[in-house]
Amino acid sequence: MKWLRFSLLALGVFSLCCATSGDSSGVKKMKMQFATGPLLKFQIISGYKRVFEEYTQALYQRYPDIRIEGENYLPIPIYHIASFLSVFKLLVIGLIIIGRDPFALFGMQAPGIWEWGQGNKIYACMMVFFLSNMIENQLMSTGAFEITLNVPVWSKLESGHLPSMQQLVQILDNEMKMNVHMNTRPHHHS
Repeated sequence: MKWLRFSLLALGVFSLCCATSGDSSGVKKMKMQFATGPLLKFQIISGYKRVFEEYTQALYQRYPDIRIEGENYLPIPIYHIASFLSVFKLLVIGLIIIGRDPFALFGMQAPGIWEWGQGNKIYACMMVFFLSNMIENQLMSTGAFEITLNVPVWSKLESGHLPSMQQLVQILDNEMKMNVHMNTRPHHHS
C-alpha cells in the first residue's frame, strides 16, 4: 500500500512539474535583435512552428531589415480556463491519493464514481490526468496563425487558411509601401 501511495504521489509531483514548466514544444518568443525595420509579429499555435520558421527564413532573405517576433497565440479567457483546469486536475488527483472525501465538506454524499476512484486509485488518477489533458489540449488548439505589421495583416481564424508565401509577400510589400508613403507625406498646417 505504501508503494501505491508513493507512486501516486510521484505521479502528482510529475504532473505539477509538467503543468508549471510551460509549453516547451511551442513557439518561443523569437526576436531579431539587430534589425531596425518594422516589426512583423506572428501569433501561432505550436502546430505551425515549422511553417513559422520557413516563413521567417524566407522573409529575412527578402526583407533583411525587418524585425520578426513569434509567440504562442493564447486567447486570455481560454488560457485562464485551461490554467484552472490544470490546477483543478492536480487537486483532484491529490484528493484521490490521500483518500479525502471533498463532498463531505459540503454535506453531500459522495457519488458512485468517487467511491469507485477510492477503490481504484491508480486508474482514477490516470483517468483524471488524461481526460483533463485532452480537454486542455482541445481548448488550446485554436488553429491560430495571426500576423501583424503594426496592424493585423492576416488572420487564419478569420480567413480559414494560411497565407501562401506569395500572398504574404504581396501583403507585406503593400503595407510597407503604404507606411513609407504615409511617413513621407508633407504635413499640412491649417
